[in-house]
Amino acid sequence: MVQPFLDMRIGVVGGGSWGTALAHLLADKGYTVDWWIYEPDLAQRIRETRENDLFLPGVVLSQRLMPTNELQKAVAGKDLVLVVVPSHVMRTVTSEMAPHLQNGTIIVSASKGIENSTLLTMSGVIRDCLPNLDEDRLAVLSGPSFAREVALGMPTVVSVAAREPDCAQKVQAVFATPAFRVYTNDDLVGVELGGAVKNVIAIAAGMVDGLGLGLNTRAALITRGLTEIRRLGRAMGANPRTFTGSAGVGDLVLTCTGDVSRNHTIGKKIGQGMQLADLLQEMRMVAEGVKTARSVYNLSLRLGVEMPISHAVYRILYEQLAPKEAVYQLMTRDLKNELDED
Repeated sequence: MVQPFLDMRIGVVGGGSWGTALAHLLADKGYTVDWWIYEPDLAQRIRETRENDLFLPGVVLSQRLMPTNELQKAVAGKDLVLVVVPSHVMRTVTSEMAPHLQNGTIIVSASKGIENSTLLTMSGVIRDCLPNLDEDRLAVLSGPSFAREVALGMPTVVSVAAREPDCAQKVQAVFATPAFRVYTNDDLVGVELGGAVKNVIAIAAGMVDGLGLGLNTRAALITRGLTEIRRLGRAMGANPRTFTGSAGVGDLVLTCTGDVSRNHTIGKKIGQGMQLADLLQEMRMVAEGVKTARSVYNLSLRLGVEMPISHAVYRILYEQLAPKEAVYQLMTRDLKNELDED
């Protein structure tokens, strides 16, 4: 495969597992990558050991990765900046980036979530914080992609969405490798919603497994969850076809069935009787669906979109609804025609 644009100056912002995997992918492809990591001691250890022992242990990282704790160093003078931070810090981090970005920089978001306070997707938060950003240079990357498997070079398919086709194609070329296939899309809203709301459905799928309800129930949950994602997407102007692709059903199935999914794991433990507060204290890495459940609940109320599974997850997490009672309530709702709901 031709490796284009290897002279591009690239920065990656975010040192979690997904940020690490993507930074390593780019560096392993041949780019020299300035990589911002929040924790100074972690950045130092990676420089010394070439391993992110906190978030992606056991993976030997490329020598072309240049870890730094200085955000300016990571983003200044770059042709492309990849932002991979938890959704709840996206506003703070991108606001701090703003003074250091040069005109013409392509911004790619690989973060998945919906901001609680504004109900904006991550690209919406970026637009808010980077008012001088040309929207034709804003892209999002999403799809079924566990970080460790990407870092180990296992075949993976994702989507990159941008309003401007040239931007999407350039990002596609930058990220694509023989093991990382990238499709383009012009539906930013759909790609972002697929990546965000699937985390809420994955918590529900974990609860199903924690309750021991079997594969029939999990399949039903995934199917009806996809219906909810599509409903919300249509209300927000997304292309329904997006949800049949990698950023839709692909990411949903992976996150609802993969044992290493943080959202599935937290749902499973709640289904087994553990309390959310105790689980959050145990987890070092963010389970985005916990915060996104609140955003999806409020967004669906604002738009008048029926999302009973998502509402049940919200009520379990924040209103002490028992998971077994939630299942009963979902199963005894009024009977409907499946194809007339949308």
